[in-house]
Amino acid sequence: KIPLANLVLMEQGRAFPLRSGETRLEPGDYRFLERFLDVTKANLFFASGVIVVEGDAEAILLPALARLLGTDLTEHGISVINVGGRGLTRFSRIFQRCREGAPTLSVPVACITDMDVMPDCAPVLLQLVTGSEDERWKSPKRRWKAVCDLGDDARTQKEALDERRKRLQSNDGQSVKTFVADHWTLEYDLAFCGLAEEVYVAASLALNDDPLNDEKKNRADVEAAARTAFAEMAATAGDRAALCTKVYRPFHSGSVSKTIAAQYLAEALAKTGEAAGFDADAFAALLPRYIVGAIAHARPASPPSGSPR
Repeated sequence: KIPLANLVLMEQGRAFPLRSGETRLEPGDYRFLERFLDVTKANLFFASGVIVVEGDAEAILLPALARLLGTDLTEHGISVINVGGRGLTRFSRIFQRCREGAPTLSVPVACITDMDVMPDCAPVLLQLVTGSEDERWKSPKRRWKAVCDLGDDARTQKEALDERRKRLQSNDGQSVKTFVADHWTLEYDLAFCGLAEEVYVAASLALNDDPLNDEKKNRADVEAAARTAFAEMAATAGDRAALCTKVYRPFHSGSVSKTIAAQYLAEALAKTGEAAGFDADAFAALLPRYIVGAIAHARPASPPSGSPR
């Protein structure tokens, strides 16, 4: 309940006031953050490292993925702050100082955000358009973007994607770094990089969550049916982008909860990590680079002493 401008962060014997003129927060940021900084999000003030995410699915999956990569977020004092798509950069600027040459906070802050550009096959597969001649491509009300919107050739598209990534990272500085999805969204990128079947099975379990909880369906049966359906889909998809778009389709339509699917996926991956012979390096190769990078960045240089900041 204390106004943000009245707080002072203490770190390594130094005081870092959060009043205006000391941080990179702008006047509007203070009003915004005081509206959304609840008790849960305020734990960032006591963290040794921070990962800022835009949704419940990321908040559920990040701790599980980090543990499989050898970084237990709790043991390292790393807090995952879910801002729900609201003001990712505003939260990150809390940790940035504005005075040139003044001491800076050493708390590493990793911000995770989607690229939000779908592959060219997705608009048709998601029934957003019927084909390349559909008038909906030209609609001023269209809120989605495909790779083909960024240019007529691969080089131009890559340059546009790189520029988009730079814009999303434009507020980075000091200990704050933004990690942008390699392709589209978390679920699609997880599928594209190596966990397509696992994401599809988790989505199937989420779709059947109520009957599973009511014991009207058996989890093993649902998983087996999902694996069979995935194998058939993979055999006919054509390419990786089309397959992963089909994996993502129930999330896009809203028929499957990203949050519930994330819980099932986290449970399944935890069991994988407990299996004999689990290789953390091999698992890391199946994950999007931006997720691995964000976890590595948020890990403090030295383990926390156990004393609160």
